[in-house]
Amino acid sequence: MMISALAFALMGSLVKLAGEMAIPLLQIIFVRAVISAVLSLWDLRRVGVNPLGHRRGLLLARGLSGFLALMGVFYALMHLPLAQATVLQYLHPVFTALLAFIFLLERPSAATVLCVLLSLVGLGCMVFPYWGSTEPAGLSQVALLAGLGGALGSGVAYTLVRKLVATEHPSVIVLYFPLVCIPGTLLLGAEGFIWPTTKGWLILAGIGCFTQLGQVALTKAMQWDSASRATSLSYVQILFAAVLGWCFFAETPAFTTLLGSGFILLGAGISFWLQPARQSPH
Repeated sequence: MMISALAFALMGSLVKLAGEMAIPLLQIIFVRAVISAVLSLWDLRRVGVNPLGHRRGLLLARGLSGFLALMGVFYALMHLPLAQATVLQYLHPVFTALLAFIFLLERPSAATVLCVLLSLVGLGCMVFPYWGSTEPAGLSQVALLAGLGGALGSGVAYTLVRKLVATEHPSVIVLYFPLVCIPGTLLLGAEGFIWPTTKGWLILAGIGCFTQLGQVALTKAMQWDSASRATSLSYVQILFAAVLGWCFFAETPAFTTLLGSGFILLGAGISFWLQPARQSPH
């Protein structure tokens, strides 16, 4: 899960750079999806697995929920400070725990419940001081809502991943994401695509590669642990994002950001230390 968190933090930094270069949101998602499809198909060919999988309805639902989530997440990354945008993504364990309880019958432990509550407190510390702000440095309410919508979509996607790992190869699960994204982005925004500079192409390639690494590492982690616990451990991405934002975008986290992140990381630590890991079925 640590590898997944670092990969996604690096991806977020590159998305922000792509936004600063005026590369359209849907084009970023399209290129990222093409790279993901190529890498997934290569891996499936290498291991000799049918790329269409077995539970195709659930696989398509996972791809659609991931596509909708990614639009919200990328929009927030492009329009908010990196650390704040990343924290908004990390409401998804709240939705994951709830959905896993409803649909997977995973009863959350006391540690998971405490993690969720501390996460909500941390989110409140970070968001509410900015809500309705008219200052230029204030959070965009549209970007804020997009980030929250992305978190909900991520919660749905992670719950479906947890359901699918019992029968599907990790690269099959990952493949269905670009299978939805590629036609979706072309249908919704192909006319707005541009030809990036060499630097732009390198950034887009980096987004695709780091996202693929993060997706595969995440799917592997979900095979070894419960959905709510595994995703709660990925909170360390917030720390990575804060460091990257400070180093590359001169973003100094506000006190409320640090306070909120502290609550969230405390919740993640409690989840890790007090909740025993599930043994791998393999």
